[in-house]
Amino acid sequence: MSRPLLEVIALTPADAIAAQAGGADRLELVTDMAADGLTPSRETFAAVRSAVDLPVRVMLRASDGFATGNAFDALCEAAAALHSEGADEFVLGFLTDDGGVDLAAVTALTEVVGAGGGVDESRWTFHRAIDRAADRDGLRKRLADIPGLDTYLTAGSARGVDDGLPTLIAEAERAGAPGYEARIMAGGGLRLDHLPTLRAAGVNAFHIGGAARPGGWSGPVDAIAVGQWRTALDAPVPVA
Repeated sequence: MSRPLLEVIALTPADAIAAQAGGADRLELVTDMAADGLTPSRETFAAVRSAVDLPVRVMLRASDGFATGNAFDALCEAAAALHSEGADEFVLGFLTDDGGVDLAAVTALTEVVGAGGGVDESRWTFHRAIDRAADRDGLRKRLADIPGLDTYLTAGSARGVDDGLPTLIAEAERAGAPGYEARIMAGGGLRLDHLPTLRAAGVNAFHIGGAARPGGWSGPVDAIAVGQWRTALDAPVPVA
């Protein structure tokens, strides 16, 4: 089995360089963490892509929360521009007012960025909107046939991994079942001490943001902090 995947949130080319130096496997590129991460500019994506050779998943989100809001057309335009710039991996997710998946919005946006099922289709993550869904299982099954979906970023709970561990373990046990084909990537209040339990359950992808920034979100990604996660993930899987 390949080594566990470590994804790090980056806001700038400097973040991307530090994440790569620390051993990250992939970046999630965002802007405005005060709103929990919004769509970065085309220029920022181009600069990050030039700075590192890691895969870059670009956030597609126009405002705080998980509704499409009034800016969906503008978001589609921004997504098309990013795809034109060379972006082929994305992060997105929308819910309706009653906590169901907004299938129309997800489908429309994935079509804009080329997740059409062809050889060169874009790949994408459904982000932590799943942790706010009224029916996680139903959401997964409704999304199962949309091309390009290969990852769920989830803490198992809106409150974070501490509360969501039982859900993450239960969902990992269903890997490969209908609606559970996409990889689980644990993130959201994730700590190093969560790793043994999650890895023993079969979770093999992990997402960090604040944990890579000892100085908080006002400071940059720290290569040494990322390296601590890389070292922990490269350790042998605990025996259950």
